[in-house]
Amino acid sequence: MGRLVIHTHGVPKEKAYRRLIELYAERLQARGVRVEYHSSKLSAAAYIDRLHEAGGDLILLDERGALEDSLAFAARYEGWQLSSHTTHLALGPAAGWSDDERLASTVRLSLSPMTFPHELAAVVLVEQVYRASELHRGTGYHKA
Repeated sequence: MGRLVIHTHGVPKEKAYRRLIELYAERLQARGVRVEYHSSKLSAAAYIDRLHEAGGDLILLDERGALEDSLAFAARYEGWQLSSHTTHLALGPAAGWSDDERLASTVRLSLSPMTFPHELAAVVLVEQVYRASELHRGTGYHKA
């Protein structure tokens, strides 16, 4: 079973956002999913270094990435679960991903064409991972 790690650049300062992230992280823990916070003081280059050091498959959350609905994202999740590699979903710095050449061929996904506060994007991401896990399990959480 593949592991999934959600990376954020910075710890949410807003308690409500952090609590929501922790709520979904607790629900996902038994399913091989964890959330890892990186210091917001890390430069974009240093953050990218850490992500590459982690190994596995890296997917960037980026407004310029592929836009998918929850069912398509759930299909990706199922593939990540079947993989023998760890998959890393990374939310970039609040200013976005740099044009670092190390990221040129990295898969990018978008949460929405709308702009969100960085912390809210983290909440949306962990909820969508939870939704995908529930779809995979066949529960009634997804009502579409």
